[in-house]
Amino acid sequence: MDKTDIIFDLAKILGCEARKDEPLSRHTTFKIGGTADAYIKVTTLSSLSAILKECEESDIDYLILGNGSNVLVSDDGYRGVVIRLDGDFRKISLVDDTTIYCGAGATLAALSKFALKCGLTGLEFAWGIPGTVGGAVFMNAGAYGGEMKDVVYSVSHMDKNGAMGRIEKDDLAFGYRTSVYRQNKYIITGVTLRMSHGAPKDIRAKMDDYLGRRTDKQPLEYPSAGSVFKRPEGAFAGALIEQCGLKGKSHGGAQVSEKHAGFIINTGRATAHDVKSLIREVQTEVADKTGYTLECELIIL
Repeated sequence: MDKTDIIFDLAKILGCEARKDEPLSRHTTFKIGGTADAYIKVTTLSSLSAILKECEESDIDYLILGNGSNVLVSDDGYRGVVIRLDGDFRKISLVDDTTIYCGAGATLAALSKFALKCGLTGLEFAWGIPGTVGGAVFMNAGAYGGEMKDVVYSVSHMDKNGAMGRIEKDDLAFGYRTSVYRQNKYIITGVTLRMSHGAPKDIRAKMDDYLGRRTDKQPLEYPSAGSVFKRPEGAFAGALIEQCGLKGKSHGGAQVSEKHAGFIINTGRATAHDVKSLIREVQTEVADKTGYTLECELIIL
């Protein structure tokens, strides 16, 4: 029996949806990636705890995959268990008139709509970012001058042994595309957000404005993982790449977008190898011609 069969059987007992040899290309916005030994949708805290404990005891690797919007999965896939937070982890509720609790598996789109419905402002920047709330907190996602750190009050998590915990705002170590969760390896299960009252029509107008800008400037018609590189101090990655004449540069099915040079797109049949080769080529060219070192923003599995 393969080790992951233990987790697969446990998931079935717990009532979780589980699949073997699941193509991860189905679960990433890049539409790239080989198979995972097991793919499980976990719907409750108790089932997540049981699965994590078993993975720890049986020495089985696992990872949490949200919307797959900031990752590049290897062509060889993932030897272990990929967990998607679903069910209870997608619930959003109003705690008081300015506080929202949101499960880590909810999408930023769903949270943004909920905040709009409640007349709460501060999250408009997230409208159009194709990720989950847990992933957004993990990397302190941001756009148009806003970041998750501006609205997050506290974060609930689970450790590898299935024990629950919480970290308050001042200890979340938010920085540019990072948080304390990049270091502690805990699994974010839910987020408490504090926001301000605003007029729904003004909130909606700002959301529409940001989405319009994204549509105009970003290659949303192609699969991608969003911005590939972090913003180097004193410059912009996309501008540096364009300056080096790399717009439209391709390797296999991967291409530097002609619409926004900060994006690498899948033109149809790109492999992870294609994308990684193109990333290295871009980094080398930009370093040689401008002196700037481009650091990857996306997570390469």
